[in-house]
Amino acid sequence: MNYISTRGKIQPSDGVQSADAIKQGLAPDGGLFLPETIPQIGKYDLVKLTGMSYAQRAAFLMGKFLTDYDPAQLLADCTAAYHQASFPGGAAPLYPLNDTCEILELWHGPTCAFKDMALQIMPRLLSRALQMTGETKDALILVATSGDTGKAALEGYRDIDRIQILVFYPVNGVSRMQKQQMITQGGDNVRVCAINGNFDDAQNGVKAIFSDPNSAVELAKNNKFFSSANSINFGRLAPQIVYYFSAYADLMSQNKLQPGDPINVCVPTGNFGNIFAAYIAKMMGLPIAKFICASNQNNILTDFFRTGVYDRNRPFHTTMSPSMDILISSNLERYLFVKGGAARTSQYMRDLKETGKYTVDPALFAEIQQEFFGYYCDETHTRDTIRRTWEEHKYLIDPHTAVAVNCAEQYIEQTGDHTKTVIASTASPYKFPANVLSSLGKTAPQDEFEALDMLHAATGTPIPLPLSSLRDKAPRFEDVITPNEMLQYTLSAFPS
Repeated sequence: MNYISTRGKIQPSDGVQSADAIKQGLAPDGGLFLPETIPQIGKYDLVKLTGMSYAQRAAFLMGKFLTDYDPAQLLADCTAAYHQASFPGGAAPLYPLNDTCEILELWHGPTCAFKDMALQIMPRLLSRALQMTGETKDALILVATSGDTGKAALEGYRDIDRIQILVFYPVNGVSRMQKQQMITQGGDNVRVCAINGNFDDAQNGVKAIFSDPNSAVELAKNNKFFSSANSINFGRLAPQIVYYFSAYADLMSQNKLQPGDPINVCVPTGNFGNIFAAYIAKMMGLPIAKFICASNQNNILTDFFRTGVYDRNRPFHTTMSPSMDILISSNLERYLFVKGGAARTSQYMRDLKETGKYTVDPALFAEIQQEFFGYYCDETHTRDTIRRTWEEHKYLIDPHTAVAVNCAEQYIEQTGDHTKTVIASTASPYKFPANVLSSLGKTAPQDEFEALDMLHAATGTPIPLPLSSLRDKAPRFEDVITPNEMLQYTLSAFPS
């Protein structure tokens, strides 16, 4: 299977296979890679998934896209990535919140966030890609993070041969626990640096470095090339498709669904990657009826799905759900391409770059509204949802999951649609202990690790070991730079 670009300049005839797409990350024309066709999964395959382990499901489904990878090697890599030792609580278990809503817990991996689901397997995919393509240079992974991607990527790529990774994060735009996870990261091939700015500044800086031909030339002098672990890389998206199918298979195993029964999906969304993975699952044949796009106070996507106008010219809010504090949702480009083609998508992206906004045409907007519902949840309602969910269900959720639960509730109340709804839970509540504590009516201490202990004492829920073990780790990375300094910092981060 060959891959194409959302900007239209990479076509099937160019012969870009999945290993090439994963290695490059971003397409040469500045667009995002997608497979030329979407493989199909029928009812028989859905039933077949019920008898598989998570690793087997991952290898089976990703193999549909990674057709140039050896199936036996892919299964071996998936088995290693989703081992019980890495996911002690299970790779993607479901928790029944009520008769309608099922919580898909995606945070049982080594960094306690959903990004582990992709970033435990993606480094293995890239390592294979270097071998398969005969690449002689080493890969330098650049990552912009709003919190969880950074740590998950650092952990996944730590000490991987022929790969180095540099993570940029907004200095005041991640939680204290997220920052501690990153700045204490072990590994000889990792670097972390803070940016004086927000996530969009970090993401735009990374994109600018990728698109600058001179930076690639300078890097090549040190026998390196750029790649990405952000969701702009299809190697991040492919593993995320798996857990929506896995959730459906588990619901069938529990006799809560019959093959072909529809479900709705609600995803807390910033960069639009996680929810777009669900959309690809639908394109493959997973019977998803509606997508509920859940936003926090940075409700740019909510406005888009209600008006057809994407406008980043608005105040930026720093919230208790920092992984969603984003005003440029990069993966929305992939969705626009699927719905409207390369020419229109390219124009929208030019408009966004030049004016900070674009408006989709009425016919396209009408199609979009048939599939997506946009809702948002402000800080007050986020706190209230954390409290209510604990009081009513004795189930503890983090602020991102609370946004999704609240938005799912809004959708159900507004539409009366009680179709079985899978809600993506993207982080452990212990990644945000102070905010969760205050939501429960407790006075949270300033010290993040005291907050961990207090949250445990208040709820009796277990503290994940990857977080409790951080308290005695000393910082390794404390650099803070401006966005304009990102390129020079990148080129000097790993001297030969």
